[in-house]
Amino acid sequence: MLANRHIFIFISILFLGWNTIQAQEVWTLKQCIDTAQVYNKNLQINRNNISISKQKNKEAKANLIPKITANADYKYFMELPTQLMPMNALNPSAPDGQFRNLQFGVPHNINANIQLAMPLYNPQIYGAIENTKIANELMQLQYQKTEEEVLFDITTFYYNAQILKNQLDFIDSNLINSNRLLQNMELLKNQLLAKGSDVNKVKLQTDQLTTQRENIYSKYLQILNALKMNMGISLEKNIAIVSDIFQSTSTDNFSHNPLDLQLINTQNKLLNNELKILNRSRYLPSLNFIASYGATGFGYDKAPNDFLDFYPIGFAGIQLSYPLFNGTVTQRKVKQKKLEINNNELQAQVISDKNEMEIENAIRQRIIAQNTIMNTENQIDLAKTIYDQTILQQKQGTASLTDVLLADNALREAQQNYLNAIIDFLKADLEFKKLTGTIKNK
Repeated sequence: MLANRHIFIFISILFLGWNTIQAQEVWTLKQCIDTAQVYNKNLQINRNNISISKQKNKEAKANLIPKITANADYKYFMELPTQLMPMNALNPSAPDGQFRNLQFGVPHNINANIQLAMPLYNPQIYGAIENTKIANELMQLQYQKTEEEVLFDITTFYYNAQILKNQLDFIDSNLINSNRLLQNMELLKNQLLAKGSDVNKVKLQTDQLTTQRENIYSKYLQILNALKMNMGISLEKNIAIVSDIFQSTSTDNFSHNPLDLQLINTQNKLLNNELKILNRSRYLPSLNFIASYGATGFGYDKAPNDFLDFYPIGFAGIQLSYPLFNGTVTQRKVKQKKLEINNNELQAQVISDKNEMEIENAIRQRIIAQNTIMNTENQIDLAKTIYDQTILQQKQGTASLTDVLLADNALREAQQNYLNAIIDFLKADLEFKKLTGTIKNK
């Protein structure tokens, strides 16, 4: 009776789980990656950063466009400016060194003009334009790096979900075996051919498997939520993953120029361009075309000579600016930039050496895991055969319950070793693809 109750509960769980799976949409890894590339928030932020860098480039180029400004001012002098005029300017007989204070002008002064300025040559503007181009390249590479990180996370979560799904399948299979064994032990007990302790041992094993299944299923749901969050879709959406795990084996046609190294090289390019701008600003002049046209108004508000007259004023010219000495500020900046470039080159070498070492380690780990997978698959088949034979011997009375439980533990251990080998392989394979820049080829 107890065995029938356990079987009924187990069948009910499977039935409910099957209905849940049927209601879920099965997503492949490619579908998850494609969805993440559209809806992932980090990728959206990086796309916005690329647009910002393009606008900065246009802003730098806009400094070459002529600038037009309109200016106007009005001044009312309560006290007119005072000037000192030499006395002998009007009276030649007056002695030198004697002056007369005079107030010039009228109380009301109005100025209005339009000014135009256009750079003909400015090394800093051209350097800034080149800087923004390189910065845009840097943003493009940063987007690719973020994209790789997102693909790495999505793939990792997907693989974890697949491992847990396969583990659930193994546990379900083991639960079926355990419930059959429990049913047999119940029958043997009723026939006085088995002890109550034997039934309790099998029941304990069944309960442990049920608890283990609940824990793993909870982890499975958590992994699916993390997968959905990284894809950028609602957590309320029901999804399922493909159970079959694809194991790629190709190690050909990979690059030793990962994105980290490309980023460092582009940063080096940016630093060298900044150094070039600093050197230009030390030795090259700036040349601007300037022009202005407007009017100046003078007004007097006391009778009988009140008036407000305007007089035009305009000019055009060339303005040359050449740095002579700025207190060695530029020289100090040049030395700082050279040290930054040196650090950048050292960092590039560190990344290159580290990448080469990690690629070799990943290849070696993948080969070992691949061999382990093949061995553990054979071990599962052998453990399953031993378990079936032990069950048959137990029914014939030539094997004890202990033998059955040992065979069952051996089968579960082989299954777990197989899953561990799969995990090691997938981890090494994913790390290899990330290091070689081929993760987007998945």
